[in-house]
Amino acid sequence: MSELKVKSGKGELLLRKSKNLVGLKSAGTKDFKEADFVKKEVYKNLGGFNVVNLDKKGRSIDDKLDEVRMEDEVNVGTHVYYASGSTRPLVPTGEIYIIFQDNTSNDEQHIALDEYNLRLVERRSEYRIIAAVTKDSPNPIKVAGWLQQVSMVKLAEPDLDTYVDEYAPFVAPDDDLLEHQWHLKNNGIVADANFPLKRGADAKVFDAWSRIGNTGSRDVVIAVIDNGFDVNHPDLKSKLYKPFDLWNQSSEIDQGDPRFTHGTPCASVAIAASNGNGIVGAAPNAKFMPISGTSFSLRATEQMFDYCINNGADIISCSWGTTDPAFDLNPMKQEVIAKAARKGRNGKGCVIVYAVGNEDLDFVNFYSAHPDVIAVAASTSKDEHAFYSNRGREVTICAPSNGDWPILAARASWDEGVSWETGAFQFYRDGKNRGSKYKHFGGTSSACPLVAGICALILSVNPELTAREVKDIIVKTADKIGAPSEYVNGHSKKYGHGRINADKAVAEAMRRLDSSNSNSEPDPVVEENVAKGRGIFNFNVKRQEPVGFGVQIGAFAEYGNVLIQVEKLQRAFDTDIIVSINELKGKTVYKVVVGAYDNRNNAKLLLSKMKGKGVNGFIRNLKDLK
Repeated sequence: MSELKVKSGKGELLLRKSKNLVGLKSAGTKDFKEADFVKKEVYKNLGGFNVVNLDKKGRSIDDKLDEVRMEDEVNVGTHVYYASGSTRPLVPTGEIYIIFQDNTSNDEQHIALDEYNLRLVERRSEYRIIAAVTKDSPNPIKVAGWLQQVSMVKLAEPDLDTYVDEYAPFVAPDDDLLEHQWHLKNNGIVADANFPLKRGADAKVFDAWSRIGNTGSRDVVIAVIDNGFDVNHPDLKSKLYKPFDLWNQSSEIDQGDPRFTHGTPCASVAIAASNGNGIVGAAPNAKFMPISGTSFSLRATEQMFDYCINNGADIISCSWGTTDPAFDLNPMKQEVIAKAARKGRNGKGCVIVYAVGNEDLDFVNFYSAHPDVIAVAASTSKDEHAFYSNRGREVTICAPSNGDWPILAARASWDEGVSWETGAFQFYRDGKNRGSKYKHFGGTSSACPLVAGICALILSVNPELTAREVKDIIVKTADKIGAPSEYVNGHSKKYGHGRINADKAVAEAMRRLDSSNSNSEPDPVVEENVAKGRGIFNFNVKRQEPVGFGVQIGAFAEYGNVLIQVEKLQRAFDTDIIVSINELKGKTVYKVVVGAYDNRNNAKLLLSKMKGKGVNGFIRNLKDLK
């Protein structure tokens, strides 16, 4: 599937072409509902186009659209695109908003328009125009990308249309057991048990939802590696995405063994659906990738993490491991985890979350000690250290779990129950029945997927963050709980960097997104006389043979602008500057090229260096200059 990168708003969009949707404009007034080449009309009007699902009959979308454009009732046809991480269809309207550099003349601006057969639609100011493609123009998205590489163009943004949200006040989930989920929002009491908690001793998930106006993105995928997934549970069954069972090497997850029930409650803490019934996860919109079959085997470890890398997992939650010194991680397993943390998500890295363990030890689960993972300890509903939670310098963060009052989580249908303090088998600590599909749960097994769900909220607002950046955000936005003396240089062996704060973490992810989109370097200052083509210059003019490769940065009609560019480029890159002087429609045109190399690879290296300094351009074979 082809991809195009375009400027949009404060940043860039990476666009992928839809395999089935196109935009069509009618030659008359009729729509396309009855056309034999249309499967379904999807949107009546986006950017002036009817968006339809084509009946391709086994052909590619490109070939079918070319065929449809020949139909009498079709006036214009365009591809439809999706931005990376979005499911909203984007339709190019055919117009391009162009901002030229200051001091660019009208003649130079028309050179850019003529080169791509663009039509001037409206002039907004001396350097701002709206242009439109014609029947002789290439795709408007491609044209905008090419224009953006021209030095005289400050911004070229194609006009794209999509549907917008009709905003209403954020409405929190209303699942009927939500008031029991104190780890999401702690109001100071368990209502039906009259059990006092510490108000505010929670992960601030409700506040995070309110900040972003929703409960997270549907594009984020959380892989939970564990055993005992009830994939038919009402809070999980609608969310399945590429499940895999390591033990039977199949997408069919083994179910029903009463020895294995752990995966169901773990997954629910992270991603239980908001469906009006039962509980809700920290990221109820996230997709659920169950990977069943934990194993110490190197081969199985490789397979489970490689499966996550190759199948689109953004976050990997692991509430298991070992503290037996005989089974510490060997270098090969260390490399397996490191690979996922650095190579997953197309190089941004999978966010890997591990529980530190429940053995009340002064060292953590060996898997959670890996430097590339987020190691999660447990705190209680009183904002205290959970007595069972392992301690150590590798602890990254703590998150609310049991130790005072337990967490409510999903229960596998074959779960036979657990023994609490009374020694009797029951599902709820106080014996009160809260439904056959749920149970009390806890340990670092619950704290870990809670953090995984919060990581999904972070990636929902800023999907470009690397795994390392997500970990950094969690560390820097944590709330210090416990005694100040517990912390040395901001870190506690019990609490890590503190109790996770989803709201602060989401706010920081949003801040970093805004910051990354607004970074730009100012242009070098050029003397006024130079801009007007006046002054004293040291020329070294020699004839250049039309052989080799360089980087063209633009074409100019004003000699003063040529001087500006040459001065900037020589100062920045200390290499030959080639100027091709020709006539275009009776006017002199200067094409400026940086470098003259024997092979294209050297020109590519120069282009990379130029882009690193904020100078756009494209590879030019000198024999093509004319």
